Amino acid sequence: MTTPPLQHRAHFDFSISFANGGGLHGEGFRLDLPRPELGSDEIGILLVKHLGLALVSDMEIRGLRIVQEQHRGSRGADAAAPVPGRVIDLSHPIEAGLVTYPGLPVPIITPHLTREDSRAKYAPGTEFAMDIITMIGNTGTYLDAPYHRYEEGGDLASLDLSTLVDVPAEVFHLRDSWSADHRGIDAVALADRDLAGSAVLLDTGWSSRFGTPEYAVGAPFLTEGGARHLVEAGVQIVGIDSLNIDDTESGGERPAHSILLAAGVHVVEHLTNLEAVPARGARFTAAPPAIRGFGTFPVRAFATVSTSH
Repeated sequence: MTTPPLQHRAHFDFSISFANGGGLHGEGFRLDLPRPELGSDEIGILLVKHLGLALVSDMEIRGLRIVQEQHRGSRGADAAAPVPGRVIDLSHPIEAGLVTYPGLPVPIITPHLTREDSRAKYAPGTEFAMDIITMIGNTGTYLDAPYHRYEEGGDLASLDLSTLVDVPAEVFHLRDSWSADHRGIDAVALADRDLAGSAVLLDTGWSSRFGTPEYAVGAPFLTEGGARHLVEAGVQIVGIDSLNIDDTESGGERPAHSILLAAGVHVVEHLTNLEAVPARGARFTAAPPAIRGFGTFPVRAFATVSTSH
């Protein structure tokens, strides 16, 4: 697994006064830092940039602590520079017997031509293996096309590659933003960025349970309101490292799938290793085979980080 770059955040309380009257107060605020050796004044400037404030006349930072912690995408603070030219694999490997979604068939791999049998067909010293894999499209890390949800929707072969390859990634690191009592990721958690044309990737940490019985119970998901917000924001892809983009424990309704796929937004489920991807600056690729009359298939999803980020 790729090791994320070393990053730091500031934890503090604050009070802000405005030149034209009024004020703003915050408790337990957390803010990304471009480097750890910043003082209160510099952090105050970053806070103003992050909140988009104007006419600030006075600011007090209290209880400041600098903590080694992954960035969450604060405005005004560039993420610590990762290793140049990194390619970060975000896919679960597929193997015979892999349980992706409990209750669905597991992959079966059988030989069509063994290396031993091939030796009689080719020149001396030349041999090949040809294998057959039988699996449901919902295996490993996979992409949903509109046809998955809608009979008249576009199938995998109809998808525009420009919307699947090298798409700007906006990663929301949400591991501390949901709980067993509040599993839904709503619009308010996604509202602080310009997301037009991006791949929004939801890092919940749930992929650590992949392949275990715990993966199927209590998983975080995107709410109906969150899905509507992303469509209105003009995103191209929404990915999650959880069991499903929807809440599978609330009955048969699937509002996130319905809203996103109706709008032509690609859905990628069962991602992994999202903690290694910076909140901003990476590019995301998840392209399935061009299969006609098919709506879901595994992808080799990955993020790339340019040398300039």
